[in-house]
Order: sequence, then structure tokens, then C-alpha cells
Amino acid sequence: MTKTTPTRKALITGASAGIGATFARELAARNYDLLLVARRAERLQDLARQLSREHGVRCEVFSADLADPDSPRAVAAHVAQLGWQIDFLVNNAGLSGRQTFVATPWPQLAGEIQLMMTTLTELIHRLAPSMIERGWGRIVNVSSLAALSPAGESLLYSAIKTYVLVMSESLDMEFKRHGVHVTALCPGFTHSEFHDVMGTRGVANKLPGILWQQPEAVVRAGIAAVMKGKPVCVPGVVNKVLAASMRPMPGWLRYQMGKTFNPFKA
Repeated sequence: MTKTTPTRKALITGASAGIGATFARELAARNYDLLLVARRAERLQDLARQLSREHGVRCEVFSADLADPDSPRAVAAHVAQLGWQIDFLVNNAGLSGRQTFVATPWPQLAGEIQLMMTTLTELIHRLAPSMIERGWGRIVNVSSLAALSPAGESLLYSAIKTYVLVMSESLDMEFKRHGVHVTALCPGFTHSEFHDVMGTRGVANKLPGILWQQPEAVVRAGIAAVMKGKPVCVPGVVNKVLAASMRPMPGWLRYQMGKTFNPFKA
């Protein structure tokens, strides 16, 4: 009797639109069963039905506000309830504030930190042990080109994404010997709903077209990188050039550039 290999399982946060939804489409096309996590349940359900119909994979949805400190436990409990073990984790959920630091209410700032740092890290802590036990796992943490760029005024987002980058490198060092790869995906400007939701579309539209990428290219680069065991992925030639030119800068020059050229300066 031929033994069948179980279908691998992927969990994607922020899966209702943009890069997260694109990850879902790409992994479904590669025959992964999916658990899609975001706040907008109706959009998740529509996407799940579409992907199940087109690719014949199982798509589950879990509506959660990942800025809630209890959300990582709830997501992990749902995974256990499904009887799944996650093979591929995509931590994509994110947002960016639109006001200065002191003008932003603390609960909003705390929510940003919880969503993009604490929830992301706790989900890895809860899900990585089973990957290590099985000797195979892939984790993509969506950082940003901002993590490699000079900090911008009032952008807590840049500091958070820098944490995601460094933390991903550190965990990749720890996990790789067990067959688990961790990659920080650092896209630049990507066509998605992100700037509409954050209220920065007007500013974004003034940027040169050469700086922009399609989400499909970003996602495919991220998947290729984590499969090859690359801890950092900067997708796109223009972004690679920008990243390479910015990293060697002395600290004082990075500070002045960030202070002067931040396009989203409050």
C-alpha cells in the first residue's frame, strides 16, 4: 500500500488583502492547505472559497484582531482544534501610524507594537517547536526596506521593522540546524491597499514608478529566499541597490538623511 504524504499547512496573518492575500494565492497554487488570519472575516471567507475552488486545497479562516494580546494564544488554540501542525508561517499583518509619536494615543502605539512585534514573536514561539520536532519548517516575517534605511521622523514603523529583521536573523541562526528556515522579507513600495488604509496614498502616488513593485513579485521572491535558507530577502533590483547603498552609511549621515528625506514626514 502506497503511503501518501500529508499536505503541508500554512498560516498567514494579514491575509485579507495585499501581500498577505498574495501569499495565500501563491501557497495555495503550491498545494498548501491554508489557515487565513485577519480581522475582516468576510474577505477571508471569500478568498478561502476562491482558493479552495481553484486549487482544491483546504482553506480555513480565523478572524482575530492581532493587536489583542490574547490573539496569539487564540490562533494557536485554533490550530490545535483543527488538528494541524503548521509547516509554513507568514507573519504579514501590519500597519503604520499617521501622526507624530506624542500626538498618537498610547493605546494605538501599544497596538502597533503588539501587532507587529509581540504577536509576531509569540506566534513563532508557539508554532516553531513542532516544526523543529518534525525537522522542517519555513517562517517568513514581513519586515520592510525601512529596516535597512535611515530612520524617518515620527516613524515607529521603521523601528519595529528593524526589530523584525534582526529577530528573524537571530532565530534563523538558532533554527536552521533543525531544518527550519526564517527569512525577513524586506519589500520597498508595493502596490496594495496599505497606503489607502493608512491614509498615505496621496504621498505615495508622488513617488517615481521605478520604486514600486507588484505584490506577486515580492511574494515569489520571499518564498524562494526562505526555501533556499536566506535569512534576509530584499526583492527587486532597485531595492537591492538602495539597501546596499544605505547600509554602509555612518550613523550621523543616516540620521541626517532620515531627517531630511522622509517622504511621510508628519
